[in-house]
Amino acid sequence: MAELAFRVNGAGRQVNVERLVIAGWTGRDRASVEHHIAELAAIGVKPPREVPCFYRVGANLLTTAAEIEVAGGDSSGEVEFVLVSAEDALYVGVGSDHTDRKVEAYGVTASKQMCPKPIGPELWPLAEVEAHWDRLELRSHVVRGGRRVLYQEGPVSKMLAPADLVARMPGSPRALPPGAAMFCGTLAVQGEIAGGERFEIELADPVKRRRLRHAYTVRCLEIAE
Repeated sequence: MAELAFRVNGAGRQVNVERLVIAGWTGRDRASVEHHIAELAAIGVKPPREVPCFYRVGANLLTTAAEIEVAGGDSSGEVEFVLVSAEDALYVGVGSDHTDRKVEAYGVTASKQMCPKPIGPELWPLAEVEAHWDRLELRSHVVRGGRRVLYQEGPVSKMLAPADLVARMPGSPRALPPGAAMFCGTLAVQGEIAGGERFEIELADPVKRRRLRHAYTVRCLEIAE
């Protein structure tokens, strides 16, 4: 279980996450999904049997820390909106499905279990953005060798909407149960899929003129031969 302290509209909010799900290949447009599958196939990742797909990983991987530690230098992040279900409401945040790309080539579930899953320390009640959901935008930057570059950018409308995605989850009662969090899919990258020493993510709401932001550095641990 992950016990995390968030901010919601300026107030502190403690949320206990007991179940963490990573949704993959969640694009609304089939062509976009095929593009992302092709991106991953280029680095050796086998295509999924069905889309979207849902991977269970340890809830203890979820973290708001500003630094994560990973084994070796083959991992990278990807920006996603994250649904967080608490007893009182469903919230949305911004996170990074940080994944070991070398391991992903032979085991997607194992690769996702290997890395921490960063999430920003601020959440919005989903009810505050549902009416203009498709106007929200995701964006990420990566820092490599001290150079900051745009990595991903696009509207959340490229992915299935929250209610639709939750309804497709196997065994779902068409609602995300309290204590659960779900990463909800990502955008194509600009350039090649590759990591860096720092990753910056944001979810922007142009209607209410606000942003959820988070950044974390990546510490690569040596692998003993």
